[in-house]
Amino acid sequence: MKPTENGITMTPAILVTGGAGYVGSHTVTTLLERQSGQEFEIVVVDNLSNAYRSEGQKKPESLRIIEEITNKTIHFYELDIRDADALSKVFETHNVECVIHFAALKAVGESVEKPLEYYQANIGGTCTLMETMRKYGVFKLIYSSSCTVYGEPERLPLDEGHPTGRGLTSPYGKSKYFCEEIMKDLSISDKKWKIISLRYFNPVGAHRSGRIGEDPAGIPNNLMPFIAQVAVGRLSELKVFGNDYPTPDGTGVRDYIHVEDLAEGHVKAMKLFQQPGFSGFHAINLGTGTGYSVLEMVAAFKAASGKDIPYRIIGRRAGDIATNYSDVALSHKLLGWRAVKTLEDMCADTWRWQSKNPNGFKTS
Repeated sequence: MKPTENGITMTPAILVTGGAGYVGSHTVTTLLERQSGQEFEIVVVDNLSNAYRSEGQKKPESLRIIEEITNKTIHFYELDIRDADALSKVFETHNVECVIHFAALKAVGESVEKPLEYYQANIGGTCTLMETMRKYGVFKLIYSSSCTVYGEPERLPLDEGHPTGRGLTSPYGKSKYFCEEIMKDLSISDKKWKIISLRYFNPVGAHRSGRIGEDPAGIPNNLMPFIAQVAVGRLSELKVFGNDYPTPDGTGVRDYIHVEDLAEGHVKAMKLFQQPGFSGFHAINLGTGTGYSVLEMVAAFKAASGKDIPYRIIGRRAGDIATNYSDVALSHKLLGWRAVKTLEDMCADTWRWQSKNPNGFKTS
């Protein structure tokens, strides 16, 4: 542990980049809920590109609400992880022992339109973060990766042995793949690194309290918040991108996972760092192993909310593929983790969040 100026050892800290965003905020909540006391500090850095902060407040709404839910304190710094000097000050202030790295741009379609911005943020930011970690002797990293690294599936379900980097359909997916390759090279060059890359499938749902959930800036890029905003009346209809895919109803099929299950996966992953001899780069899928089509999701959400979900079929969206769903045997084996929330849970919790907060974290 690093001593403070008066010689007292500092509490170990977990640094969460992008911790005010959707998956980050739910993981922060789970980390704090699992603590019996103040075993470690939670330090969040976020540039607020996809998080809302009320006027006059120092912390974004998601983190303020988490503090109320858990009755614990979160240390927050507004910064972009590409700012090495600002990031270094965080490492100098806190006894960081582990980093959970969410900070990234994440919309597949948008990345096709803005590739340079995605490469700058996702790859440049990750490199600056790891350089800073190395500078301060921090070598434990959990990375928020994506099933998009698998590209067009050569076989289903997608297991971790499936080739990555082939047939990638978007700069977003490429950025995640490139970051994983950098991490592999880094862990080969220096055996001190312990890197776990969690390849998410499609996070949905909200915290069971209904107080935090997905609140995208602008028009949603992901299916579930789009459906929820139609159900609550913020949007008039859902746009379904293509109904001519080789799937049972022609719409895209995805493996949707409840965000609380996903958050629990990060807590389980941290325990791997404690295993004797654990080192190097390890990729692990986090999904349910079951795929649902867009129209199946619409029907499930309609049942959960009691609201009609008008939709209109339009052309395919650049970067999308027909079907993907996970093989999660490795996460069961290595983490002792499995998704427990059902599709009904995902829809009910999303609706609880959206109906209680029709404008998201904004009060008006």
